[in-house]
Amino acid sequence: MSSAAEQEAVAGGHATEEGRPPAAVNGADRAAPRPGVPVWPGAPTPLGARFRAGPDGTSGTGFALWAGGAEAVELCLFDGPGPDAEETRVPLTELTHETWHGFVPGVLPGQRYGYRVHGRWDPWTGARWNPAKLLLDPYARAVDGGKGNDYSRLPPEVYGHVRDWPDQQVADTVRDERDSAPYVPKGVVVHDDDDWSDDRRPGTPWADSVIYELHVRGFTRLHPGIPEELRGTYAGLAHPAAIEHLVRLGVTAVELLPVHQFAHEDHLLRRGLRNHWGYNSIGYFAPHAGYASSGTAGPQVGEFKRMVRALHAAGIEVILDVVYNHTAEAGEYGPTLSLKGVDNQRYYRLQTDARRYADYTGCGNTLHVVQPNVLRLITDSLRYWVTEMGVDGFRFDLAAALARAMHDVDMLSPFLAVIAQDPVLRRVKLIAEPWDVGSGGYQVGAFPPLWTEWNDRYRDTVRDFWRHALPDVREMGYRLSGSSDLYAWGGRRPYASVNFVTSHDGFTLRDLVSYERKHNEANGEDNRDGTDDNRSWNCGVEGETDDERVRALRRRQLRNLVTTLLLSTGVPMLVAGDELGRTQGGNNNAYCQDNETGWLDWSLLEDPGWRELCRLTARLIALRHRHPVLRRRAFFSGRAHSADGLRDLAWFTARGTEMTERDWYAPAATLGMYLSGRDIPGRDERGDPIVDDSFLAVLHAGDRPVGFVLPGPPWARRYEVVVDTSREEQARPPGTAHVSGATITVPARSVLLLEVVE
Repeated sequence: MSSAAEQEAVAGGHATEEGRPPAAVNGADRAAPRPGVPVWPGAPTPLGARFRAGPDGTSGTGFALWAGGAEAVELCLFDGPGPDAEETRVPLTELTHETWHGFVPGVLPGQRYGYRVHGRWDPWTGARWNPAKLLLDPYARAVDGGKGNDYSRLPPEVYGHVRDWPDQQVADTVRDERDSAPYVPKGVVVHDDDDWSDDRRPGTPWADSVIYELHVRGFTRLHPGIPEELRGTYAGLAHPAAIEHLVRLGVTAVELLPVHQFAHEDHLLRRGLRNHWGYNSIGYFAPHAGYASSGTAGPQVGEFKRMVRALHAAGIEVILDVVYNHTAEAGEYGPTLSLKGVDNQRYYRLQTDARRYADYTGCGNTLHVVQPNVLRLITDSLRYWVTEMGVDGFRFDLAAALARAMHDVDMLSPFLAVIAQDPVLRRVKLIAEPWDVGSGGYQVGAFPPLWTEWNDRYRDTVRDFWRHALPDVREMGYRLSGSSDLYAWGGRRPYASVNFVTSHDGFTLRDLVSYERKHNEANGEDNRDGTDDNRSWNCGVEGETDDERVRALRRRQLRNLVTTLLLSTGVPMLVAGDELGRTQGGNNNAYCQDNETGWLDWSLLEDPGWRELCRLTARLIALRHRHPVLRRRAFFSGRAHSADGLRDLAWFTARGTEMTERDWYAPAATLGMYLSGRDIPGRDERGDPIVDDSFLAVLHAGDRPVGFVLPGPPWARRYEVVVDTSREEQARPPGTAHVSGATITVPARSVLLLEVVE
């Protein structure tokens, strides 16, 4: 619209009944449906677009869209890519159980398509149907194009309401009838009958898992061993050079930041930025087209599958970080791209004032998972990624939002109940981010036994211990030994706790010991975004420094944090690049930094100090794999199981005495943890008892060395040091032997791991 006067003239210039503004603003003429395209009845299932090669030689595609309250649905076919593609509209007249469907002969794989859904426009009741807006099929298997992704801002045509209406208080109530088709992504018909018969899933038990969180683009974008044309793509992650690092490190699973098709937010595009992390999903069945090297008209599906196969062949599982709690359509002022235009009233949680959205996610909307069609969308998507795309598990972003029944978080909610009984989904790895931003949303330790959880209490406690900020060591004892205070109920096991010190969200490990304040100015939000609760310590200088004493201390702290993580009971999760000393320059919310800040800098391996950190990480993972005492399948009992009084877990003060109640409550910088390999519960695959070596870990967060008395019998007669984080060089075990009862010097801020040798 060129002016507010033109808008008023077109709309009639009068408010409707109840003081509401005009219902629509008319824009460019829409093309009429083209006659002559045959449409057979088809079937209401499966939803989405399914190509079929008929036995009579008639090939075509069946289309099915659930659109409960719609009055009519048009299938829109496009003859090519780009904004100038010719559109053919095909009415779907068959309606079965709220699903509109039809079979179109001659529609082949590679066909681009979308929907226009007709219905009421009444935002006050949550009705936001607008056939001027081309909608992405919620079940699209591949997504192509969309000029909006390349704009400096989203064009007004992609909004169902008049974004530039002069009175912004009611802008979302005025329907915009300008055609959005040139500006939005289209679905692509895909045909892939791969049966995965040549794939072998690693099937790593939870207790044996080591997770490595990575970003497909960020991990590969600067890797010198990956051909340039493959960097930043699924094919790049499948390249031997990328997989070699994962294998050498010893991780058992990669947890990929979102790879569902996502969109970029308008406020980022206006600032010349892009959504890098991908927590802004719009297509739950489609691998994000931006990570494909092979084109976006369908080949990205096969490319993703080849990546999964390559990782499986290396013994590495693939876990997807999935965002089913909200979509890229945001709130009432957000764009209309898919679900909002299909049936806004049932896809999203609305407030009592149905014009507004309930927001438990901080992103403007929340999917209404209690609704059967929404629950079906999510579970169909999950099963698709397992059965047809080969993935091994999921990490659910803001999982508490999915577990809400009507309002409150409910561990008997429909979502959790359906997952628990699903024969496919209950067998894969399920990780909850056990919180959302709504009231009562913090649910760490509350998810049912089928689930594991990101344990942020582990993160906070370990950070506080190593910056010497804990009032006592009670919390540290729980976190090191599997967080039994959170998870020892209902048959849960220590591996219910996914232990992490850093994740994509927050400081990198190197930044955690280099910055005490966030430095997010590059995000364009005046450093207001990102948490202020970092629990970090900069070792005396904010940011990078040439002071070698500070640099050496920081490297030691990194070794302490990595060692603590990999010696703790539970499932450790590392973040890609932390083993290399990756930095984001103090940015603790790099969600919009699709550049060197958000990419892994592989040149760090040229620095001897960072190479040593990488070697130590790999050595600790290997130690964990060799010793079942470090990856227990059951919680410690703390009780003696033999006549000599030896227990499976014991805690010691620096005096060499067992911790008393008073010791747990006293301020302390030193903690000794004894892990017995004699009393490991369970049996191996042949039914034999599991027996391992025993270890004593001494963690000392003080700024001065401390004398530590080594416990004598029944714990040990002699010990040998196998890890000493005070040493920069960790290529070989230190190998220093000590007799029990001896007082050893534990250097300031260090971890000693001693193996019982007799």
